[in-house]
Amino acid sequence: MSEYTGYKGKSLEFLKTNKISIGDSVKILSDITYSGIVMPRYEHSDDKYIVLKLKSGYNIGLEISKIEKIEKNETLEKIEKNEKLPNILLLSTGGTIASKIDYRTGAVTPVLTAEELNSSVPELAKIANIDTKVLFSKYSENIMPEHWLKIAETVNEYSNSDYAGIIIAHGTDTMHYTSSYLSFSLAGFPIPIVLVGSQRSSDRASSDAALNLIGAVKFLTDCKTNGIYITMHQDENDETIACHIGTRVRKNHTSKRGAFQTVGNDPAFLIVNDKIHKNMKNDFFTINEYTPKIKINEKVALVKYHPGYEPSLLKNIIDSNYKAIIFEGTGLGHIGENMYPMVEMANEKGVFMGMTSQCIDGRVRMTVYESGRDLLDLGIIPLENMIPEIALVKAMWATGNTENREEIKEIMLNRIASEFSI
Repeated sequence: MSEYTGYKGKSLEFLKTNKISIGDSVKILSDITYSGIVMPRYEHSDDKYIVLKLKSGYNIGLEISKIEKIEKNETLEKIEKNEKLPNILLLSTGGTIASKIDYRTGAVTPVLTAEELNSSVPELAKIANIDTKVLFSKYSENIMPEHWLKIAETVNEYSNSDYAGIIIAHGTDTMHYTSSYLSFSLAGFPIPIVLVGSQRSSDRASSDAALNLIGAVKFLTDCKTNGIYITMHQDENDETIACHIGTRVRKNHTSKRGAFQTVGNDPAFLIVNDKIHKNMKNDFFTINEYTPKIKINEKVALVKYHPGYEPSLLKNIIDSNYKAIIFEGTGLGHIGENMYPMVEMANEKGVFMGMTSQCIDGRVRMTVYESGRDLLDLGIIPLENMIPEIALVKAMWATGNTENREEIKEIMLNRIASEFSI
């Protein structure tokens, strides 16, 4: 993108004369004073206007003949720590929440210095001192198990720090995969960890980025608990932020601000009007001593059974020396009888096989019908009401820590991080 895309004639001359380019943060004195970012112009109208994106997220056109003065905003003010406030560490992995649009190039770039955070979300400086660190800057679909390891290893370095909590800025699409891996590998971590994202970028008027961050910081400073959570909007309104247990949550909508929901229960905590409300009973939470096990084995498959599933696909998984297979079966935990020979083959080769359900809610019960009992006899282990994706991640973690199938089974059935309810 050119530094003057869409500008021509008088508007182009105006920007060049004032040494202003697309993407610059400016202050403009006109009928009133405006502050915002100079935007590219795509419309083929006259050359008498420049386009400005306000902090509210809205774009406006300003007639250059009415602009009395335009100047670039000064560099961001350095933030001094307030010794009376708690300290929070914010780690960035990318995603919409920790980014801004570079209007010169169209690229998404990280916004994560303390000064930038204070500039975009000034409320944070009144709640806590926030230190920031960029681990990497990736869209969530590009975050792989190797990145989970990097996040876990970095977080582990701060297990004896004076931070009140740790925020991980993350893209929303695969956030519950990351939260579940951290829940298992860092079980018992002494301070709370919150993954936070946004459904809509910070340059949109409907952005949820600022409120999600504010809610996450308030939760970490006031919750008096530990564990791994995902903190996002409860619904489309701005009144309530929900804190979900990291192994009992999934993204259930592509674009709504309240996309994340706790499966089978209410969110663990709600933040309403600056007050934290605990929703879950104590027996839902898993309490562990901190013994980090930051290992993983990616040779685990999640098989979503459907009518017409080709059994040879399962054979390919077995022949590729996968260590575990998680089935997302129908109803109470079933797959078609045409799959039985391949299941028997996997069992004979020592592959761990676990059963979850395609149903959004409810518990796997494989003793109700004959088909379920047949699968039990073939070596498939029912995994209670574990969410299929969470079971996948747990199996990756389990097989990373042991190759013994009986030990893998014991780990998968042991409630480590509230991944299934009692």
